[in-house]
Parts: sequence; structure tokens; C-alpha cells
Amino acid sequence: MKEHSKNVMRGVERAPNRSLFYAMGYTPEELERPLIGVVSAHSEVVPGHIHLDKIAEAVKAGVRSAGGTPILVPSIGICDGIAMGHEGMKYSLPSRELIADSVESMAKSHGFDGLVLVPNCDKIVPGMIMAAARLNLPAVLVSGGPMMAGTMDGREISLSQIFEAVGARMAGMIDDDALTEYEQACCPGCGSCAGMYTANSMNCLSEALGIAPPGNGTIPAVHAKRIMLAKRAGAHIMGLVEKNICTRDIINAKSLRNAMACDMALGCSSNSVLHLLAIAHEAEVPLTLEDINALNAEIPNLCHLAPAGPAHIQDLDAAGGVPALMAELAKAGKLDVGLLTCTGKTVAENIAGVANKTPAVLRPVEDPYSETGGIAVLWGNIAKNGGVVKRSAVAPEMLCHEGPARVFDGEEAAIAAIYKGEIKPGDVVVIRYEGPRGGPGMREMLNPTSALAGMKLDKEVALITDGRFSGASRGASIGHVSPEAASGGEIALVQEGDIIAIDIPAGKLDVKLTDDELEKRRAAHTPPPPAVKGGWLARYARMVAGAEKGAVLE
Repeated sequence: MKEHSKNVMRGVERAPNRSLFYAMGYTPEELERPLIGVVSAHSEVVPGHIHLDKIAEAVKAGVRSAGGTPILVPSIGICDGIAMGHEGMKYSLPSRELIADSVESMAKSHGFDGLVLVPNCDKIVPGMIMAAARLNLPAVLVSGGPMMAGTMDGREISLSQIFEAVGARMAGMIDDDALTEYEQACCPGCGSCAGMYTANSMNCLSEALGIAPPGNGTIPAVHAKRIMLAKRAGAHIMGLVEKNICTRDIINAKSLRNAMACDMALGCSSNSVLHLLAIAHEAEVPLTLEDINALNAEIPNLCHLAPAGPAHIQDLDAAGGVPALMAELAKAGKLDVGLLTCTGKTVAENIAGVANKTPAVLRPVEDPYSETGGIAVLWGNIAKNGGVVKRSAVAPEMLCHEGPARVFDGEEAAIAAIYKGEIKPGDVVVIRYEGPRGGPGMREMLNPTSALAGMKLDKEVALITDGRFSGASRGASIGHVSPEAASGGEIALVQEGDIIAIDIPAGKLDVKLTDDELEKRRAAHTPPPPAVKGGWLARYARMVAGAEKGAVLE
């Protein structure tokens, strides 16, 4: 066991340090035990985090029961749904770096021997894992769990439906009363929103990485099993500390491959690509979009959860959760089951005896939705460094599409045109200067995609952007286009009416222009001034790498 707390706690010269712990009521006996940082993102502004105080208390009980001293410390967390559609979304992805930096700061400053990470929503999960990989301390992640689906007219609904209802209301397809009914029914209580959106994607992939215990991704927030899981996570960290099993013993090239395989099989949010790249960067594991796309070709897609289908995370939990998914992949030899996990057991031991209880929700590996994965990477003359699409949420008729570009510098102009009915069947909406540097912050484009879906245009109109799409987006929504417009990418040279050709099965994204024409346009092009000139976002814009590198800071 490596006791980092000795640097803070032991010896004559550390008497002042100990005196400050005594000021908080810690006893000498408590300070003799391993100090475990319990990093909680509890707040009263995020539905996924409103109950994390209860989860953190359960973790602390587990730590104490196993002989450690838990110490609660805070983390920020942004609700992407509340931040959506205005300048607040510029802060969402950049907050991932703040979270990683703050966890590192608290752990290093106070000599924690191990960490239990208690996040739930989109950027908080990867931000905390990035910190754990950077610090390479023993660490376990246990989230707050998914929200239950809402119900309306006898069917399950979740957050994506209210965004789509806005589009339907703008098109006059529903009235104000119907919109209000959606508004009050879609999110019935605490937890991360109920579909396979980014938060639930990353909580499921945390299991696949091995840093979170089985059940982390799918046990509903309101179930007693979630509290039990948190208590066990507190006990697990003590086992890791005792054996000096650190994060990079668990997160490595092989476990990242397992996570990517589960990503493809689950049909996770396209944002998972950004976050896995960033986690790999912190773990010092080489990982590229080419690696991810190669895996897409060999991993079958087994789930169509909302927004790709009618089922929700609670249904995947009833089917057996991520362990059942991993068992299906293991049957076909698609998973490395010999890897160590935070439970102290291997993947094989964690999934032993697990069965797929609901083949209608989690398809057997012999009968997949498709032979290829749920995420695809595209390249072409306007995406030389790649673009990413959630293939499993694209209608078959939109897998290949050609249409005229409708070009917008920023989300606001695009959504205004959509609401005015100016986007027609066959169009390809191009939203640029929304990348990591240009936005800055790489905003999610859930409002435009949902408006089109609500207007019943999601099977006729494609969107491409150097920004991102929410996990709640569906349709031919291609994001992360790199290089981004603000970095001189060719997406900046596209003009109104240019023909955009999309071929998702072939991995192609091109504007039908010659190289000579693109160079002529480049010579005449004048980029707009930076969107943000002050505050920490301006500093972020100067330091951030491209989406193909996970939008990490350089």
C-alpha cells in the first residue's frame, strides 16, 4: 500500500497539518487510516446530481466499513439540457477540463490515498475519469444512475421528446397544451436523462473500462440497489488501496478497446468518441479516430435505445445491463475478459452467470441490428481529419444522401431558419464556427436536430457541423468535423447551394468541388473575429486541440 496521506499527516513537521484536520473534528484514529477523497458533483441545478448527496453518504459508509476515512470534496457540474440553445452551452465541454484539473488539485493538495468519484452527467463523468488517469491513484467511479422514463398517452418518453415537441409546436403540428404536457411528463424525477444520451453512455462505458462496478450504467437513480452499489464502491476502493491497484492498472489500451467495443454495441452518444480520446490521452494510451473506426467494422450493434428506438436505460437494466451486453460480446470473442476491474475481479468474473433477459431490448450477438457498430467516422474533402455520426440513430434512407448546402455561421442562424420553415427536404444544413476553438466550446446542436425531427424532416434533411450533437439527437447528424472552420478547415469554404455528398457506410463526407476551386475560395476567404474575447473561454480557445484529438488542452 502506498500511503500518500503520509506526506500530509505523519511526523513532527506535519503537526500544523494535523491541527487543521482536528479543527474539522477528525480524530487521531481516523487520521491513521487511509484518506479517501469522495468527489461529489452534488448540486441543486442538475437533475442527475440533485440526489448525489445521498450517493456520496452511501460511499462514505462503505469506506468506513472497510477501514478508511472518507473525506467529501466538491466538483462543479453543468446540466447540458439547461445550458442548451444559448451561450451556456459554450461552457459545457470546456468544463470537463476544469473538472479534471479540480480533482487533480484537491487530491494532490490533501494527500488522498484513493478516490471515489461521484458524478452522473455528461462532462462530469469523463472529466473525473481523466483526472483519475492523470493522477494514477486507486480510484472507483459510482454515478447517480439514470432517470426513469416519463409516460404520456401510455408510452414511455424522455428528454428528446420535449426538444422535438418544440419543433412540432413551431410547425403548428401541436398546440400549447400538448407542449406543456410533454414538458411536465418527460423528466419525472432525479437521475441522468433516460435515453442512451451522453451521460448514460459514459456511465455504461465506465463499467466497460473497469473503473466502475457492474450496474453503474443502468441501475435507476431511484432504486435501492443504487445506494447498495455506492456502499460497495466505498468498500472496493479500500481493496484497491490495500493492493495498490491504480487507475492505469485498470484503464489501458486493452480496457479502452473493451469500452469502444461496448460503445459500438450499445449505440452510444457520438460524444463518447471525444471523451474516450481524452481519457486515452490522460492515460498515455495512443488512440485515434482510425482505431475507433476500425473497431466499428467488427463490432455488431445490439441496442437501439432512445433516441434510436423506444426502449430506455431502465429497460437495458432489466435485460441485465452492461454485464449482459459484455457477455454477449464475449460469446463472440469480441471482448478481452481477462482484464482487472475496480471490483478486484476480472471482467470474466464480473460477468460470470449473467444472462440476457430481454432479447427484444438487448439483441443476442447472433441477431444484431447491424453487423457494424453504432458509431461511424467519416472522412472527405471537408472532413480531412474526420467527422463522427451516431449511425445507429440514422434512418436507412439517410445513410447515403446528396443535397444542397444551407450554410450558417453559428447555431442561432440555423435554428431561426428551421423555425421559419426555410429548410426543405433534401437540404444539408451546415453549421460552422462552432468547433472547440471557434465556438468556443463545441456546442451541442440538439435544438436544430430536434426541431427537424419534430417537423418530420429528420429522414429528409442532414446536418453537418464542426460542433457536436447531443446523445439525444437522431438523424443524419454528423459532428466533430475537423479541421474546424476557425482553424482553417474546408468546412469554412462551403457556400450556399454547394452539393454535399454523404455516404455513411463508405465513411465519406465531401463537398462536390475540385481542389482548385477550394483553394480559390481559401485565397478569398476572410474568417470572422473570435466569438469570445474575454473570460476563461478565450484562454480555452487558444489552448484547445481539435475534435479528432478529443478536444483536450495542449
